Amino acid sequence: MLQAARDAGTAGRRCVFEVFTRSLPKGRRYGVVAGTDRVLRAIEDFTFDDADLRYLNGIGMLDEATLDFLSTYRFTGDVHGYAEGELFFPTSPILRVEGTFEDAVMLETVILSILNHDSGVASAGSRMVTAARGRPCIEMGGRRVHEHAAIAAARAAYVVGFASTSNLAAGAHYRVPVAGTAAHAFTLLFDTEPEAFRAQLASQGAGTTVLVDTYDVDQAVRSAVELAGPQLGAVRLDSGDLGAQAHRVRELLDSLGATTTRITATGDLDEYRVEDLAAAPLDGYGIGTRLVTGGGHPAPGFVYKLVEREGADGAMHPVGKQSAGKTTLGAGKRAFRLLVRDQARAEIVLPGDAELSEFEQELVAELTSADVSPEWTHARLRPLQVPLMNGGARFSPMRAPQAAEEARARHRESLDELGIAADEGPDGPVAIPTVTDGAEAARLLG
Repeated sequence: MLQAARDAGTAGRRCVFEVFTRSLPKGRRYGVVAGTDRVLRAIEDFTFDDADLRYLNGIGMLDEATLDFLSTYRFTGDVHGYAEGELFFPTSPILRVEGTFEDAVMLETVILSILNHDSGVASAGSRMVTAARGRPCIEMGGRRVHEHAAIAAARAAYVVGFASTSNLAAGAHYRVPVAGTAAHAFTLLFDTEPEAFRAQLASQGAGTTVLVDTYDVDQAVRSAVELAGPQLGAVRLDSGDLGAQAHRVRELLDSLGATTTRITATGDLDEYRVEDLAAAPLDGYGIGTRLVTGGGHPAPGFVYKLVEREGADGAMHPVGKQSAGKTTLGAGKRAFRLLVRDQARAEIVLPGDAELSEFEQELVAELTSADVSPEWTHARLRPLQVPLMNGGARFSPMRAPQAAEEARARHRESLDELGIAADEGPDGPVAIPTVTDGAEAARLLG
């Protein structure tokens, strides 16, 4: 595409690309934007080195002029988008890339690969945190995905509220708190289970978490408390009927005087199993496979579409795909969350300043009409898009750990606006409608 556009003389036309998804997976009420900071760093670092150019030259895909262009390629455009940790809904323009065609078309794959992966993990993880009802969740999925994806997944899980990760590389890169426990292999290494517990306690102290379901759970709990005393940190259950076992282990721990010893559950957990365990006396969850693979929906389906471009007349024109089922709303868009008493009521996605002005006029008219419900007098629009890059450089670049912490706080605030209670269960209809024109907005307000 790059070479053909350059040959045709259109590669230098100004363009606007947007990232969005057309729908949410069935049962998902919202999605979570994650990976934005990683995307911005990737865009800044996106270049072609000598090895890349030798490869491209060797396969004969590109002419010399295009290879020369790539040898000095750097993105020099602008990027706006939803802040990381923010929620998204169908057609939410979570990222807008502005530049020439030859600038912006190069970035499609790197942007989508990061946002689809990280947002898929975050969207599943947020549901799991809600289902946990305040009990801490540990990310433990590093063995289930590509080694680099595992680090990114741990970060995405932390953004949506996971308390810690078992991935030390994620701790090193992003300062995500780390936690872990011994595996069955450690217990099986020793001649007896008490020997294994004694070795772990000697090394890690009484506050450690011991795995108690290698052989007989009740006997393991008794041995652990006998060796560590009532100050034993935690026990972990990894198999069987976790709910029934948790009740029995809690009673046993209390009878042994270990009333502060916590019980952690692991073993192919997801938001549905965590929901089923809500009444069990558990103190935390370790979640792996279903989290890092997106809970059955590994990608939100984000696409990168050209929505506006410069014409031969020098003016910008909206463009969009018109095929059945995949229509693209043309023009660069602005997005807002419509709030009433700080509760989200709609996602407002309007193309261009003219549509926005029309909507604002209709909003004012509705709020001042005699028939409007009193609650609408507390309505306001919260802007969702923020400037992320200018001229190819990040706005206010921050350290990676700081970016993760800010995204984590933002997610909590955004989720609170939906008012979704854990007792409602993981699944449900899309939490708020998406409004894409002034007339639709008027109907909503009416």
